[in-house]
Amino acid sequence: MKREEKQELITELNGVFKTSGLVVVVLNKGMTVADVTELRNNIRKDGAKYRVAKNRLAKFALAGTPCEEMADLLVGPTALAYSEDAIAASRAVVKMAKTNDKIEVVGGIMNGKKVDAKTIAELAALPSLDELRAKLVGLLQAPAGQLARLAKAYSEKEQAA
Repeated sequence: MKREEKQELITELNGVFKTSGLVVVVLNKGMTVADVTELRNNIRKDGAKYRVAKNRLAKFALAGTPCEEMADLLVGPTALAYSEDAIAASRAVVKMAKTNDKIEVVGGIMNGKKVDAKTIAELAALPSLDELRAKLVGLLQAPAGQLARLAKAYSEKEQAA
């Protein structure tokens, strides 16, 4: 990798570390190309991104970001999963780690605070922001529908009398 490419990668990762709500450090223990492709596709479906980067370059990119505490997690063959939404990055990585013993969630940074693998697994179990919005809309619409039925029944009773 040329010096200019390294600098571009550092700048890109620095932006990722500044804007992501969650950055998950994943340990790759001999994953095949098919495994990595499947993981990338699953992560994209959940609205997150996956990036393999040299630890040394990633540590340079951490400077001046809320993710600086993450430097000690970057040991061995690692990759980064990240998203603005704290749920998206964790969901696909944890799901893949359950089915493939070649991937291990090490930890990460959520909104500037270091979190362990257990916390990331708990985040993965939570509903996504879209799912919560759908539930909220459903809860708000239910009383309105009941009120409309009650008004209709009352008007029908008035007409019958």
